[in-house]
Amino acid sequence: MKSDVRANAAVVDAMMRDDSGASLAAQIEAVLFVADRPVTVQELSRLLVMSPDAVEDAVAWLETQCVDRGVSLQRHGQALQMVSHPLTAPVVQRFLGLEMSAKLSPATLETLAIIAYRQPVTRTQIEQIRGVNADYAVNNLLTRGLIEDVGRQNTVGRPILYGTTFEFLRAFGLRSLDDLPEVADLAALGEHAEEPAAPDEPATASAELGEDAPPEADPVDVAPAEAV
Repeated sequence: MKSDVRANAAVVDAMMRDDSGASLAAQIEAVLFVADRPVTVQELSRLLVMSPDAVEDAVAWLETQCVDRGVSLQRHGQALQMVSHPLTAPVVQRFLGLEMSAKLSPATLETLAIIAYRQPVTRTQIEQIRGVNADYAVNNLLTRGLIEDVGRQNTVGRPILYGTTFEFLRAFGLRSLDDLPEVADLAALGEHAEEPAAPDEPATASAELGEDAPPEADPVDVAPAEAV
């Protein structure tokens, strides 16, 4: 259970002020606001000369303050970043003149879901769940920056392990992986009728790249939140 300090703004404010009078939470918010990249808890700890636990307490309190604001605190592992709140995406996109981002086909979205819920996972494990070759979908997701190589599995051949990225959180408006919807049985994603396994042929590239998708399965728009 997290420290009670995280739920008590007054205690956090009193315990975490520097000589300038700025609270630790305010200092963290300011650093994340001006940073052009995700910042880790360890970096903040060194910068602010505070323990990682103290930083975590302040971050947790800051998260509660962003619930009803136009900005949101996103987290991927130990990395933190301030971004515009997912609910404000339409007005932010209009202001910036952005078009909807490229689309993901059902096959690619299914592969991404498996990686998100099972990470770290190998390409072979993905294919065992889906029942089809996943080369095209995995390479597509790598190109988009939604997944990345997170290490090697300690087995014969040392296959690559894949996991989601910070861009994945931004694209789907998630504060952290904890915000992923619960799935009772992810293996069900790979259940197909008894048909021979077939690879995701390059012929489906137009659908994968967000062009003409089959009417019965429209591709999914991926509109990333904007970093503040």
